[in-house]
Amino acid sequence: MVSRCGKNNRAALASSRAFVIGTGFMGIEFNDYQMTLKSRVALSGFGVHSGQPVSIQFSPADPDTGIVFAITGDKRGPVEIRALVSEIGGTDLCTVLGDPEGVHVATVEHLMAALFALGIDNLLIEIDGSEVPILDGSSAAFVDAFDQAGYEIQNIKRRYIRVLKPVRIESGASWAEFLPYDGTRFEVEIDFESPAIGRQSMAADIDPSFFRRDISRARTFGFMKDVERLWAAGYALGSSLENSVVIGDDHRVINMEGLRHPDEFVRHKMLDALGDLALAGACFIGCFRSFRGGHRLNAAALRRLLSDRSAFEIVETTRRERGRAAEMIAVNAPVYAPWML
Repeated sequence: MVSRCGKNNRAALASSRAFVIGTGFMGIEFNDYQMTLKSRVALSGFGVHSGQPVSIQFSPADPDTGIVFAITGDKRGPVEIRALVSEIGGTDLCTVLGDPEGVHVATVEHLMAALFALGIDNLLIEIDGSEVPILDGSSAAFVDAFDQAGYEIQNIKRRYIRVLKPVRIESGASWAEFLPYDGTRFEVEIDFESPAIGRQSMAADIDPSFFRRDISRARTFGFMKDVERLWAAGYALGSSLENSVVIGDDHRVINMEGLRHPDEFVRHKMLDALGDLALAGACFIGCFRSFRGGHRLNAAALRRLLSDRSAFEIVETTRRERGRAAEMIAVNAPVYAPWML
C-alpha cells in the first residue's frame, strides 16, 4: 500500500470530493457548523454477543452535546455514557463504553462509524439493553435510518482535531499511527493466515459519499473454528449468517450470497477504525494508518495522540459566509471533549 500521508498532495486534494459543506483549505471541504438529526428514528434487533433483543432510539441533541448513550431499564433511571475514548471499558472483539461488569453499552463501533462519516456531531441515543443491535453486521441500517430522519445544521461552529506531528504505537507485528494530512484519511491493511482473506489494504479520504458507497455495507466476519470457544466465553451468542461473514474450516466463505465486495474484510476493518476513532469526540484532520489493527490498537493509538498536547490542536473554520474561502484557526476545546482530561 502506497501512502499519501505526509506527502505534498495539494494537486490531488484539489480534485478530491467535498466532505460536506463549504470549501476548506487545500481544496478539501469541511463542515463549518455542527449537525444533528431533524427528527427521531428508532431501530431494533439483537446483540451479536449477548444474543438479547434490544431497541435503540436516536433523537436530535443541542449543539456541543456530543454523542450520548442513555441506557434505560435501570430502576434509578437512564444512565448516560458519553461516546468518548475516556469511557472505553473493553476492547475484546468489540468496543465497550462504560463498566463491562456494570452499566455499559457494547459493540458501538458500527454505529459510531456511521455518525463519524456522515458528520453527525450531537445525538441522544436511548437504548434498552447493553449492546447496540448488530442488524446485518454493517453500518448500512444506521445510514438508512439517519437518512430517513434527515439532518439539521446547527448554529455553533464544528471543531476538529488537527494532527500536528506523527504519533505511533506498536504491539508485536501490529502498529497504528497518526500523521499530519490536509484532509481526513484512513489507510488500513490486514494480514490473515486464511487464504480466504490473506493480505488486503484500502486507503481513502473519507467523506459521506465514499462511506455510503464503499464502506457502510461491509459486514463483520469470523471463523467457524472459533465459534465454540467464543460461545463458551459468552461471545457471539447472537451471531448468524444473517449478520456475519463466516469462513469455514475449508477456508471458504459459507454465506450463500457470498461477499458484498471482493475485499469486504478490509473494508469492514476500515469501518471499525472509523467507529473507534469517532470516540475522539470530534472529527480529525490527519491520516490514520494501521497494519493488523483492531479495537484495542485503535483505542491505544487514539489515547496516545490525545495524551500529547503537542501532537494536535483544536481548530475550526474562520468562514462566516457560504462561498468564501476558509482557513482553520486554533480554538478553545469544548468541555465535553476528551482532550480536556
